[in-house]
Amino acid sequence: MSPGVKLKIQLGGRTRDLEMAREGRRISGTLDGRRMEADAVEVSPGIYSILTDGAAFEVRVERAATGLTVVVGGRRLSARVVDPRQWQGRGGGAVEAEGRQQILAPMPGKVVRVLVRQGEKVEAGRGLVVVEAMKMQNEVRSPKTGTVERLLVSEGQAVNAGEVVAVVG
Repeated sequence: MSPGVKLKIQLGGRTRDLEMAREGRRISGTLDGRRMEADAVEVSPGIYSILTDGAAFEVRVERAATGLTVVVGGRRLSARVVDPRQWQGRGGGAVEAEGRQQILAPMPGKVVRVLVRQGEKVEAGRGLVVVEAMKMQNEVRSPKTGTVERLLVSEGQAVNAGEVVAVVG
């Protein structure tokens, strides 16, 4: 297990003590002194699939003016690091990807909407395409501010998990 990190975070207006360590997909630690373990995978920039205690959750982490917004099960919570000693200079964890980025389909499904055009300028966090899987729609967002250099899908097209849907440079 990699060395743990200790943070004081404000989540939904409540200050919490978080200590965690990660090894591959496995995360373990404590939240307010309560032991927790989970498997976590980033399926797309800012979108995580988390399995804990036999329950699966999709967690979206979005940049906000005062830190981050965390979306879980339709609930939106504001989040920020209260004691950011090791996060100084990183904008509370909202780091934008650098260089040309290939944007991947988070799961197998069908492209139900294309939200941008090739050559269009986009901001970090802007939706590029919407993929529907198991009757759930997932907006695939740009991890950086830049230009849509290539758009490799069209509406109605089936995609596989990990398939490149766009390139932003």
